[in-house]
Amino acid sequence: MAASRAARGGKVPAHAKGGSEDGREALSVHLEAYCAVLAGGIGRRFWPASTPARPKQLLPLAGPAPLIDDTLARAVALVGAPRVRVVAAERLVKLMRPSLDAAGVDALVEPEARGTGPALVWAAAEIERAHPGALMISMHADHRIEPPGALADTLRPALEAAREGYLCCVGVRPNRPETGFGYVETGRETASGAREVRRFVEKPDPATAREYLKSGRFLWNSGIFAWRAADLLEAARRCAHELAGAWPALERGDAEGFFARAEPVAIDVCVMERAERVAAVEARFAWDDLGVWSALLRSREVDEAGNASVGSTRLIDAAENVVWAESCRATVIGVSGLVIVEANGELLVMPREEAAGLDARLGRIDADPSSSDAPR
Repeated sequence: MAASRAARGGKVPAHAKGGSEDGREALSVHLEAYCAVLAGGIGRRFWPASTPARPKQLLPLAGPAPLIDDTLARAVALVGAPRVRVVAAERLVKLMRPSLDAAGVDALVEPEARGTGPALVWAAAEIERAHPGALMISMHADHRIEPPGALADTLRPALEAAREGYLCCVGVRPNRPETGFGYVETGRETASGAREVRRFVEKPDPATAREYLKSGRFLWNSGIFAWRAADLLEAARRCAHELAGAWPALERGDAEGFFARAEPVAIDVCVMERAERVAAVEARFAWDDLGVWSALLRSREVDEAGNASVGSTRLIDAAENVVWAESCRATVIGVSGLVIVEANGELLVMPREEAAGLDARLGRIDADPSSSDAPR
């Protein structure tokens, strides 16, 4: 993986710098870091629109463009195309290839999917090998971030914390008692203005989420991180026992051997929850994790009755529905709080509050031998 001239400290071309009316630097002024974009998975909770042939990353869930295009535009604006790496399996990289080529970015092809822990540790090793001492940003391909320019404003202090030796998480101030996100509890302020993280908490129950909202100490864990690649590797060596057996393969640059021996684990679990120097900065942007169909009520424009619709739709006396139609017009009359999706020869209708459990329900269909048309 060759380092670009900008990554080695060369000047960013003048045409890439941009500007703004108030004299501040525009987002197109590159931050001195690499960016790993996690783009694995097919997003089964967006079935039937999301399939192995057209995974979630290729769907226009946050706007008219596919999620991966929005994400790559943000990443390229942050650090420059030569320092962006999309991390995904070979099959997914092939499907995303038109977007990668249009953005001018490269991919790190995972030999197999083992979770964000092995993926990011391996990406950090590749980046550190190419550019010793490099700073690294990690982000997911399925987030909504508005306005995009505020991402750089948030990541600058996060990178300052990384230079102090912290593994830094971007946290989002909660505006509702959300049970579908992880949280971080923050503590004292560091020299860079970040706050040390006391603990990570996985998805809480509703009562706990309400307490977190009231306390003011808790932020949503956005899954956006900043660190020195070498610091992540050292923390993983000390803390991630799930990767212990795979470490010799990583050190000799054997990606297949590393992934074959690494246990599947999230980076939050194997490193962030166990490491000593972890900090958080609060996001200066509106953020959402587009994980389920109901999230479209927040990511897409809604009509006067609170419906989010994509495709040819007609809604009459209907409120707070998510309607997605691909090959026909959907007429929805007199119902509320539903998810209605027509795609790929399938029709899905379910209560909106059941959206988070769609993956599990599909698993039950998969396991039913009497169902010859189970989702794939």
